[in-house]
Amino acid sequence: MDLTTVASITPARTRADLAALGDTVEPLAGGSELFADPRIHLTGLVDLQTMGWPDLTVTADGLEIAATCTLAALSRLPAEPGWVAHPVFHQACTALFGSFKIWNVATVGGNLCTSLPAGPMICLTAALDAEVLIWRADGSDERMPAVDFVTGNTTNVLAPGDVLRSITVPASALAARTAYRKIALSPLGRSGAVLIGRLDTDGTFVLTVTGGTVRPVQLRYPQRPGADALAAGIADIDAWFTDAHGAADWRRAVSGLLGEEIRQELAAPAASADTDGSRA
Repeated sequence: MDLTTVASITPARTRADLAALGDTVEPLAGGSELFADPRIHLTGLVDLQTMGWPDLTVTADGLEIAATCTLAALSRLPAEPGWVAHPVFHQACTALFGSFKIWNVATVGGNLCTSLPAGPMICLTAALDAEVLIWRADGSDERMPAVDFVTGNTTNVLAPGDVLRSITVPASALAARTAYRKIALSPLGRSGAVLIGRLDTDGTFVLTVTGGTVRPVQLRYPQRPGADALAAGIADIDAWFTDAHGAADWRRAVSGLLGEEIRQELAAPAASADTDGSRA
């Protein structure tokens, strides 16, 4: 869709160029969501792709993902020794409601900043205890857990002029076993629920519930919980919602079923764990 009110697109090459951002000037990364709807309040865009941020940077502490990294690039991320969680990167990308053409333009940061409940990068980054780096409009930097970045349906912690710079996944999460589940009302429909479970090397069990909730919800246990304890934790979630892609009670019910599948998968020996994870 054409943004007919936009009069300028500024290629950003330094952080100083981001000063042009504000109420009527927004950052442009892939643009797959930005150009999907009319935004008649916009008068300009600032292109972040010209900043030249490396898509993926492996360090001793983990993995840094640039906000401008595309889902296609993330899905092709090579595994490093000890990265047991590596399959979940591609699995999460498959939850995106879009074709391979969208994968090649949609960005990890854009998916987070759009903050739709079904955003698969929201689930991925929260599930791996990632930390986001925000460049605030006043020139300061702020880091926070990715699970706290999205605050509601299409809302997040960014203020006008702020930019999501990167997402860092810790090495401890990359070494964990993961299990992925997604369900939708139709095979090619938007996700009704997306869940990722993680079993850390110290036995900590973490279940991240998204898709059916307006914000990511994380359930954390010092060891793998019993079926009743996990079911109770999921039932206590108060952020379910209803839209054209699923009713709140259905989302609660299927999340309970998928959560139990994840619990059982992570209880099985690693060699026999199911890695498909898709349900439609």
